[in-house]
Amino acid sequence: MLFSPAKFSVAQACSQLSRNFFNKNITSGYKAAGAGIRLKHTLPEFHVEFSAFAPVWSEEIVKNHYTGNHALYVKNLNDTETKLQDAISSGKTVEAGNLHRNLRFNSGGHVNHSRLWKFITPVCNGGGKVIDGSLKKQIESIWGTVENMMLALNNTTATIQGSGWGWLAVNKQTLNLELITTPNQDTPEYYGYLHLFGIDAWEHAFYLDYKTAKAAYFKNIWQIANWKQIQKNYDIAMATKA
Repeated sequence: MLFSPAKFSVAQACSQLSRNFFNKNITSGYKAAGAGIRLKHTLPEFHVEFSAFAPVWSEEIVKNHYTGNHALYVKNLNDTETKLQDAISSGKTVEAGNLHRNLRFNSGGHVNHSRLWKFITPVCNGGGKVIDGSLKKQIESIWGTVENMMLALNNTTATIQGSGWGWLAVNKQTLNLELITTPNQDTPEYYGYLHLFGIDAWEHAFYLDYKTAKAAYFKNIWQIANWKQIQKNYDIAMATKA
């Protein structure tokens, strides 16, 4: 059964928005190892209820995404860095090479998901509301309307074979807006782009709610897009030309 929007309401999603949902115990295992030794990478704090993104995302899928998938990237990233340091110190070049690949994957997973939680915001907090500004004007100059750009990015993301991300990004060389995809957990920066907004096309991001209706997920995610953050990302990207 597909995730049913009828089971939730905006009022329900917004009723808990002011509460600080973040549970310190969720990340404590990634903040310290052993006797007070602090690790470098931790989960970002989550300040709304997991149910706040319904009906686009159910409480269950958001909770699994954050405490399961994202947390695992953080753990594996810290573990990999420790193993890599040991391998380099021991002169184990082959092992170090393999660990570098793991480092790229898990660091990308952590970075992409940390950004994801900023890309979205509950409807009652302005989710899905396009704001006037330089980004909107630039989008309209290229695609005609913001809606056309959304559809184009959805279609671009749908071309991913396997797992990856679809991005609205800025080309670092030209500073032009482009729609791109990256495989697995690669970040846009790895390919010379600056991120504005990303769609997680991994199965863990949609299957629990949407099953095989991936196109519906791509369409619905825009209902919780945080356009204030997307505009901020654009401002930062464009400032690189100065």
